[in-house]
Parts: sequence; structure tokens; C-alpha cells
Amino acid sequence: MFYRYEIKNIGNEEVLYLFLTMNYEFSKELGSNSSDSELRRRTNNFIKNNHIEFNGNKVYLVIDNVIVKAFQISKDQKIDSLPNKKSYDDLEFMVTVQLDDSSIVEINLRDYLLGALATNMVPNLSIEVLKAMAVLYRTYAYKQMAEYQVIKATNEFFSYKPIEYYKIAFAPEYDAVVATIKEAIKQTNSMFASYEKAYILPFIHVCNHGRTLEDSRYPYLSSVSSLWDSSSPFYVDTANFSYSFLSKIFHFNIDKDTSFQILEVSPYGKVLKLKIGNSTIDGKKFMNLLHLKSQFLSIIINNQSISVVTHGWGDALGLSLYGACHLAENGCSFANILNYYFPKITICKYIKELSS
Repeated sequence: MFYRYEIKNIGNEEVLYLFLTMNYEFSKELGSNSSDSELRRRTNNFIKNNHIEFNGNKVYLVIDNVIVKAFQISKDQKIDSLPNKKSYDDLEFMVTVQLDDSSIVEINLRDYLLGALATNMVPNLSIEVLKAMAVLYRTYAYKQMAEYQVIKATNEFFSYKPIEYYKIAFAPEYDAVVATIKEAIKQTNSMFASYEKAYILPFIHVCNHGRTLEDSRYPYLSSVSSLWDSSSPFYVDTANFSYSFLSKIFHFNIDKDTSFQILEVSPYGKVLKLKIGNSTIDGKKFMNLLHLKSQFLSIIINNQSISVVTHGWGDALGLSLYGACHLAENGCSFANILNYYFPKITICKYIKELSS
């Protein structure tokens, strides 16, 4: 990408010059519409991979000997410390959980996070990705306890089950998996994500169609590039449904003569509303009833069934697990990952105030 670099002292400040040529296709992206967060990520990776001794934070991007962009980098993402009279330590902070059978249990936050992270594991998650997830799930726990004094074990973002539930599922690596999750929780103890001094919601998906989405209801959600997701083994999925099965699910007769029509699609391609015969169905309800992986879908009509082809896995909001794994492989920390997918948030850590 960068074919050479120079470090110059301007006044009392070191400035890093990174040189590209327009012969590189990616150079055009960097010079035009690439986000500053993407430039920072690539620059930090270049510095790290080439063992460059650079003590400043100002960078000039030079394409064919013309400076086209100036931006700032930070080698370490800042984590704000918030003194508090109450202890938010994971082993001391207690949460009340309403289980799926409506019974109530009270456990410490560490054990709650252990079960929540285990429920949402996908293969080969880096510990940095687990740490990012731990911060988001801890944020949700703080938010729910502050607002409702209880957390539902199954909610719209993730599920919780006691870690012992996974002894068979994780065998024979159960002990190693649990140790890794515990370490991710320990290294992010008392950390959470906020936007304008309020807890955010933990939007996470497995992979998207190459870009995360904005949502006007949540101003901390930004649309950022996540091109790695297009190469994910989870990116495309096809599910087949017989007409008799569909008739049972939707409670009206569906056969080979029934029409399927997509009525409304978001600007990014998410199916928001469709029509089956004479019935109009919400896109999210259609996805949930058929247990599809996303609302980015196409429908193929067959003689005895339909085939639904989906792209991505999840709602494409917030953190992409597949993209986050690629960021971690390229040297990004959990804080880098969170700030890439949630560029408007602040990562904070509660600190117990000392007695006077």
C-alpha cells in the first residue's frame, strides 16, 4: 500500500509522511472517500508491521508527491476513568437475571458475562474480539440494572446461560475456552461504552454485506466499511421451505400459484416489507418466523417450495464479529475495534473512589 515513508521534524513535532502512487487502486480510495478511522487503522498497522519509530501523531498522506490529506493518529485508544463511590468491579457488582422460566437469580457480573459470551461464541474468536464483546455486554448489564433493576436472560441482543451449560458443547476444549473468556473479562474489568454520557446498546452481528448500517434511532451507530465480511463463510446462505410448511407458519394457504412480492427495501437493500398472496408481512417478522440469517434476501420460486437466499448474518448494525477478527489479526486492540465500528462512542472505566 505505502511504498515509502519519511519522518520530518516540523518545529518541535514529528510528522509522518506516507507515500502512495495512483497506480494502486486503493490509493484512489484513500485519497477520496476513505474514512479517517480506516486511514488511522491502516497507518497504525503500517507503523507496527514495519517497526517504525514514530513519536508524533500527525500524518500527511502523499500521492504522486502531492499532499492530499492530513490526519491525526493515536497509538493507544484513550479509556476514560470515572471515579465512583460504588464498586463496579466484575466480582463485586451484582446483577439480577430473569431466566427463561421466569425465575430470578442474583449473580456477580463476571459470572453473568461468562455465560453471555459463551452463548454467543462463533469459531476462532480472537481474545481482542472477546474483550470488545465483554465491554458491550457489560454496558448492557449496567444499563439494564440502572433502568430496570433486572436483566432478561434472553433479550433482543444476546442470551445468557450458566457457563456449566456448555461443558458438552465446548468439549474437549471446555477448560481452555472458559479460561480465555475469563481473561477477556478480567482485562476489561469495569469498562463500558458510552455516547454523550449514556450507556449504549450492544449491537453485534456475525457478518454484513460489506458495510455496517446507520440507524436514526441510535445516533452512535455509524456506517463503516467492513469489506472483509464479503469473504466470510457465513456471507451467503440458502434455505428451502415447502409450501405446506409456509402455510402452517403464516396461517393461510400458500401453494405454487401464490405470488411473492417484495414491496419495500431500505436504501442498503434490507427487505422491509413483502407481500405473500394478499397478505402484507413485515420483513423482520418474515426473517424471524423462518429463522433466516438476515433481511438482505431474495426469493426463488420452485414447483414444490421456495428458496430464500440471504446475505450476511444479523442486522448489520454495530460490531461485525467477522470484520473484528480481521482487525484483531492486523494488530488492532479491543479498543481499536470498538472505536472502528462505533466511532462516536467513548470507552470508559469505573474506578472505585478511595475513602477520605
